[in-house]
Amino acid sequence: MPVVRDLRVLLHLRDFRRLLAVRLLSQSADGVYQVALAAYVVFSPEKQASPAAIASAMAVLLLPYSLLGPFAGVLLDRWRRRQVLLHGNLLRAGLATGTALLVVARVPDWLFYVSALSVTAVNRFVLAGLSAALPRVIDSRERLVTANSLSPTAGTLAATAGGGLAFAVRLVTPAGPVADAVVVLLGAVLYLCAGLSALRMPVDLLGPDASAPRAGLRAALAATVRGLGDGLRHLARRRLAARALAAMTLMRFCYGALTITVLMLCRYAWSDTEAEGLALLGLAVSVSGAGFLAAAVVTPWAATRLGRPGWMLVCAGTAAVLAPALGLPFEPVPTLIAAFVLGLTTQGAKIATDTVVQATVDDGYRGRVFSLYDVLFNAAFVGAAGVAALMLPPDGRSAVLVVGVALLYALTALGLAGPYLRQKRQGCRST
Repeated sequence: MPVVRDLRVLLHLRDFRRLLAVRLLSQSADGVYQVALAAYVVFSPEKQASPAAIASAMAVLLLPYSLLGPFAGVLLDRWRRRQVLLHGNLLRAGLATGTALLVVARVPDWLFYVSALSVTAVNRFVLAGLSAALPRVIDSRERLVTANSLSPTAGTLAATAGGGLAFAVRLVTPAGPVADAVVVLLGAVLYLCAGLSALRMPVDLLGPDASAPRAGLRAALAATVRGLGDGLRHLARRRLAARALAAMTLMRFCYGALTITVLMLCRYAWSDTEAEGLALLGLAVSVSGAGFLAAAVVTPWAATRLGRPGWMLVCAGTAAVLAPALGLPFEPVPTLIAAFVLGLTTQGAKIATDTVVQATVDDGYRGRVFSLYDVLFNAAFVGAAGVAALMLPPDGRSAVLVVGVALLYALTALGLAGPYLRQKRQGCRST
C-alpha cells in the first residue's frame, strides 16, 4: 500500500524521526501536566472541588489555545523554530518545577493558576512550531499528507500515554500535596527531555528561511486580525462550511458540559476516596479515547455512504438520544457507555467538519478559517465548563443539564438536516 510505503520511508528519515521524538516527549509531558492539574484541583484530599474550580482549570488549559493560536504563526515566522522547541520546552520545565513548589507550599489557588496558565500558554507556540517545521524534514511533498496524519496522531497517543502514566503515579503515591507535586515534576522532567532532544537537530534546519521577506511585527499582527475578519466574511459565503462549524461548536459545547459532569460524579457520587475517584476518571477518559479511535475507523466508511452532512446528522442525532438514556441514571456503567458513544460521535463529527472545511473553503482563506475553527473549538469547551459550573450541584447529578445538552444535540441535528436533504435531492437528480 502506498501509505504504508510512505510511512516506512518517513521513519527512515533521520530529521523526521528527531522532530517526531520532540513531539512525542513534549505531548506526553502535556498529558502528564493536564492530569496533574485535574488531580490537584479535583482530587486532592484537602480540597473540596466545586464545578467553578473545575471550570477555572479548564480555562487555564484551553484559553491560551483560543487567544494565542491565531497569532503564534506570526512569531514563528520570525523565530528559528528549532530554538522555539528548545527554549519553549526548557521554559516549561522550569515553570512546571515552580508549579510543583507552589503545590507543596500550599499557596493560594490564584497563584497556582497563574503558574499553570504560563505553562500552557507556551504550549501553543511549541505545538505550532512542530507543525510549521514538519515540511522541512520531509523529502517530498507527496509524503507530507502521510506525515501530517502520522505526527499529530502519534502526539495524541503520547499525550494519552502520559496521562495514563500520571494517573498511575498519582495512585501509588501517598495522597496529599507531595503526590500532586511528584506528578507535576514528572511532567517537568519530560519537558526537559523534549527540549534537550531538540538539540539533536541543526539550529537552522527547521527554518524559517532568513531570506524570506517579512513585514514589521506590528503590521503582521494587525494583518492577522484583519485576516481573521476576512476569513469570517468568506465563511459567511460558504454556507455548508459555516453550518458544519456551527454544528461542531455546539457538539463540542455539549461534550464539554458532560465532561465536567463526569468529573464531579467520579469525585463525589461514585467513590468514597480520592484514589477511587481518580481511577474512575482515568477509566472514563480511556473509554472516551477508545471512542475517538473508533471514529477514525468508522468515519471514512460512514461519510462515504451517508455524505459528510449525513454522517454529522447521525452523530448529533445519536448523541441526542443516548446522552439522556445513558446519562440520567447517573450510574457508572451506563455513563461509561455514554463516554464511548460521545467520544465516537464528537470525533466523528469533527473529522467530517475538517473535511467539509477543506473541501468547500477557498485555499487562500483556508488557514484563516481553520484559525477561527481552533478558537471556536476551544472556547466552546471553556464556555461549557462555565455553564456547568452554574448548573451542577456538588455531586454532579443534574437532570436539567443532561436534558438541556440532549436538546442542544437535537437542535444541531435539525440544523444539519437541511444540507443532508439537499445533498440527497442533488444525488437523485444526478442519477
